[in-house]
Amino acid sequence: MSRILITSALPYINGVKHLGNLAGSMLPADVYARFERARGADVLYICATDEHGTPAELAAAEAGQDVATYCAIHHQAQHDVGRAFGLSWDWFGRSSSPQNHRLTQHFAQVLEDRGLIEERVDKLVYSIDDKRFLPDRYIEGTCPVCGYEKARGDQCDNCNSLLDPIDLIDPVSVISGSRNLEVRDTRHLYVVQTKLAGVIRAWVDSKSDFSSLARSIAYKHLDEGLIDRGITRDLAWGIPVVRHGAPRPGFETKVFYVWFDAPIEYIAATQEWSDAGGGDWRRWWRTDAGADDVRYVEFMGKDNVAFHTVSFPATILGSGEPWKTVDMLKAFNWLNWYGGKFSTSHKRGVFMDSALDILPPDCWRWYLTANSPEHSDSAFTWEQLVAAVNRDLADVLGNFVNRIMKFCEAKFDGVVPAGGAAGPLEEALFADVSAKLAEVTAQFEAIEMRKSAQALRALWVLGNEYLQVAAPWTAIKTDPERAGVIVRTALNLVALYARVSAPVIPFAAEAIACGVGEAWPPVWPSLDARAELDRLPAGRKIATPPVLFKKIEDADVAVWSERFGGAD
Repeated sequence: MSRILITSALPYINGVKHLGNLAGSMLPADVYARFERARGADVLYICATDEHGTPAELAAAEAGQDVATYCAIHHQAQHDVGRAFGLSWDWFGRSSSPQNHRLTQHFAQVLEDRGLIEERVDKLVYSIDDKRFLPDRYIEGTCPVCGYEKARGDQCDNCNSLLDPIDLIDPVSVISGSRNLEVRDTRHLYVVQTKLAGVIRAWVDSKSDFSSLARSIAYKHLDEGLIDRGITRDLAWGIPVVRHGAPRPGFETKVFYVWFDAPIEYIAATQEWSDAGGGDWRRWWRTDAGADDVRYVEFMGKDNVAFHTVSFPATILGSGEPWKTVDMLKAFNWLNWYGGKFSTSHKRGVFMDSALDILPPDCWRWYLTANSPEHSDSAFTWEQLVAAVNRDLADVLGNFVNRIMKFCEAKFDGVVPAGGAAGPLEEALFADVSAKLAEVTAQFEAIEMRKSAQALRALWVLGNEYLQVAAPWTAIKTDPERAGVIVRTALNLVALYARVSAPVIPFAAEAIACGVGEAWPPVWPSLDARAELDRLPAGRKIATPPVLFKKIEDADVAVWSERFGGAD
């Protein structure tokens, strides 16, 4: 049995995430995890809330709460909405956990012992009015690379350049809006990434399974030349800076940089899982404890790739310890809102909690998978959502399941018919379904989200085409045995659809499986359609599930457009 470790980018703690966050990391990770579990793999899917850094402090202050309380509340909120979407994490941890504190401090000590951390004097922006240094997102200004006017102190969201706050043009304090700023000296720790440039490049060279987007971003940073990276900040909330177990002199009011500790939380969250009775975390992360046979797959948006192909590898590889590193990094582009960005303040876009107010989770899961931003940015539109729900889910899958199951209840007393040999139509169907099963399996295995959805829909279409040609409603009048063969074959298609659809639409798939009396969770089918379409025993009682997918009406779209926005 293969062992697969899956992580998705840690959602930041400041509020419920929007659909772009879901589409670009957590959902595809869940689809892949469900697929591999169905195939019998030993899967461990780890995620966590990213709770340190300036945005958490700012959001807590705005909410009138201390940061620890704010993070605890929003961790639970993100956990709950993720579960409501069917995200099947084996553990959803917290980067503020004691495990992450210990492990982050451990890595810092090991890197320093190996000559890869240096203490340096920095010139940083100080706000005279706020009486404090302005690290990272406490300061905004114009990006010196592309001219974007809302660049943050650590990164430009427009061109993805990693920045230093002192480089911003026309900087302003996010706390007060003050421009009464000056540059002062302060001491910080740096990981000397320049010493590791060759090691990191060789590591990236060896990762042939990285997505093309991930590789291009990694090489962009390597080709431009790595810079040494500051890993401490002048903040109160975060992991304390220690040396040999004691507070580091001169760093008592500083903490480790969020982008140093957040990726380490993948390991620490697995330790949380382990400490809660989940198993031995070392078997997943330490190659000297059995993790060398683990396939590790990461999912993230393109803005996180630089940290995971340069900064985090610098930590892991620089430690010299036998840590498991990622085998496949699947990077996604952005899902935009009608060509612009999602924005809470401007009421632009649907966020995960609001999404569930208007449609069941499977509708969103299907839409976001079928329109995944994996090879280019994509834009949400209500029209695309309507097409995905009405045409794909309701008209193709839902219609097929409802038609054949209701027909069985009406003409065969709601039991699977017995007897009768397959005819030419069934032989052709077996060949077509076998081919589509091979395609669906290959696309899920390759982690091609859009192509997986396309192949899955094509498999559903085969059922409708078979019913149209076989016409059991006509055969029942003159040849009941032939009608029985058709119904039995179609009911087996229903059962098959439940199994292969479960990674993407697990709630509907479970309802379908329950309707035909199949076990749950599902086992992935073989590629032998003849065998897979002869699984249901004759005489088994079936029950048509309630309407699987309610169609979206024009009136619904009008209300939602008014509430969430749409085309300008």
